[in-house]
Amino acid sequence: MNRQRPKLGIVVPCYNEEPVIEETVRQLSDVLTGLMREELISQDSFLLFVNDGSSDRTWELIEEQHDRSPWVSGLKLAANVGHQNALLAGLMQAKDRADCVISIDADLQDDVRAIREFVLKYREGYEIVYGVRRKRDTDTWFKRNSALGFYKLMKKMGLKVVYNHADYRLMSRTALEHLSKFREVNLFLRGLVPLIGLKTTEVYYDRLERFAGESKYPLKKMINFALEGITSLSVEPIRFVTGSGFLCFGISLVVGIYALISKLAGNTVTGWTSLMLSVWFIGGMVLISLGLIGEYVGKIYKEVKSRPLYLIEQHLPAKGAAAVKSEKVTTYER
Repeated sequence: MNRQRPKLGIVVPCYNEEPVIEETVRQLSDVLTGLMREELISQDSFLLFVNDGSSDRTWELIEEQHDRSPWVSGLKLAANVGHQNALLAGLMQAKDRADCVISIDADLQDDVRAIREFVLKYREGYEIVYGVRRKRDTDTWFKRNSALGFYKLMKKMGLKVVYNHADYRLMSRTALEHLSKFREVNLFLRGLVPLIGLKTTEVYYDRLERFAGESKYPLKKMINFALEGITSLSVEPIRFVTGSGFLCFGISLVVGIYALISKLAGNTVTGWTSLMLSVWFIGGMVLISLGLIGEYVGKIYKEVKSRPLYLIEQHLPAKGAAAVKSEKVTTYER
């Protein structure tokens, strides 16, 4: 493994990214060529675009960019499997071909200029480098505070998560080998990667505006993603249900003693309001508890079946540095 001039792979999961593919290739190619000129990375470094079952022309554009650029490779998944599975597919495909791999979304909101700092940290001996947002000024009030609440909740659940970090990170081949040993079907990479350990550090950057297209994470999907992360890596919600059961039992004892004393004192009055509130409260708690337990049972069901996380339909390997010398290719410098 070459620390001083590593072979770098950049993995980009794509789902309906037709409006941004060409610009993403251009910017990332500029970064690669710049790092190569500085001799910070190997000439055999590459970009790997993972098409996650897109319904637009994303894959056709990846094929076009592959024909034009020696650094662009493509991975076409047989079906849409979701961002986390598509990202894992790219990481596993790249881990045997690179000394270190950086994952970044195609929308260009993560500042590509931070990649140079990632590589420098790797050269210093770090196995995992997290890209961390410096601030959230561009977010709406709701998104900023909901994200803050999410990270705090994850911490309270006992999960090792990096605050304000998404999936913009560098991982060494060693770290990726360790990640490949995690076999769970319910993936939440932001929570899994910190479990690896090894030597880690952080690089701070400013989040940019999305270059084009629409966000693939509306509110409903963000909530589902948060629930997936919590229930995939923590049993604290189940313990919360148990605690709530004991709390309700304690309250029922107090109410029972009060009702018995009132009965003996002859002060009992039929209370329709208190009865209805009790029924609705207990009924709601029971349904929530059953739903939460069902969530865990569903995850066990998925794990037991051990279905593959993704299936690869087509792979376009990068042509590499040799192609730069042997054939005329399009460059992406400004």
